[in-house]
Amino acid sequence: MLATTLQALVSGLAIGGVYALIALSFSITFTTTRTLNFAQGEFIGVGAFLGVTVLYALSSGGEGGSFAALAPAASEGFRYPAAALAVGAALGTLGLLLFLAAIRPFAGKPGMSWVMSTIGFGIILQSLGLAVWGPAPVNMPSPFGDDVLRLGGAGVRPQEVAVLVVAVLLMAGLDFVMRRTRLGKAMRAVAYDPNVAALMGINVTAIMLGAFALSSALAGVGGVLVAPIASASLFMGMGIALKAFSGAILGGLDNPRGCIFGGFALGLLESGVALWQAQWREIAVFLLIILVLAIRPNGLFGRRALDKV
Repeated sequence: MLATTLQALVSGLAIGGVYALIALSFSITFTTTRTLNFAQGEFIGVGAFLGVTVLYALSSGGEGGSFAALAPAASEGFRYPAAALAVGAALGTLGLLLFLAAIRPFAGKPGMSWVMSTIGFGIILQSLGLAVWGPAPVNMPSPFGDDVLRLGGAGVRPQEVAVLVVAVLLMAGLDFVMRRTRLGKAMRAVAYDPNVAALMGINVTAIMLGAFALSSALAGVGGVLVAPIASASLFMGMGIALKAFSGAILGGLDNPRGCIFGGFALGLLESGVALWQAQWREIAVFLLIILVLAIRPNGLFGRRALDKV
């Protein structure tokens, strides 16, 4: 029983790390632009497939295996980190395009046209991905192999540990940037009041562009991290993004640390309920969200009222 509990704990922290990372990406765009990227799920799926594509290209044009089933050697050495960095850069650039095409044209206008525009952007992105890669999922080999680590009698996949470590490092780095650097202070100033920030000499548009680029890059990296565990699929991101958004709402969408807490909490809840009855995972997650919002409409650590979408 102890081994099973430990295994569920590690798995819950690993998937919770991904939820927390994507929840943080939602918080970044919300606090700086008061908008959200509802195409974030598609960004995760495209990021996973781009990662597979980069690994295929780095494996001497496919010598490490076919695109549909890469050999384990395709992720060895520098290749997997290089793929993650390339995906982050590509998805960050795509985030800039998203802001310019789907957010900025509707800025300052009544209504919430940006909601449909971001959803439409995601549908276009997914359709392009289907045209390029097709609908079938693709296996991405883990750089650490498929051998199971034994921790206190529990079997844990090395990729799960890697996901948790990388997610925590990324979140710690972003927290440092937000709280200790001039860029972070500029982002917080824009989040507080864009007009006052502009009067202080801050380039508000550049900060908003950077927020969407960073948010999209995090989604892409999240896709690369989770693909070796769940297989790369253009449809894999919807569930992850929905759970991550739920975690952000749970912790407080305007509180980055609260979003991180919410993501980890949902990951642990999912894993814990799965020990009892796997089919109750979704029910438990959304019952918790409804209960928390009924008591604290702004989330556990939220401070501002949220616009209804």
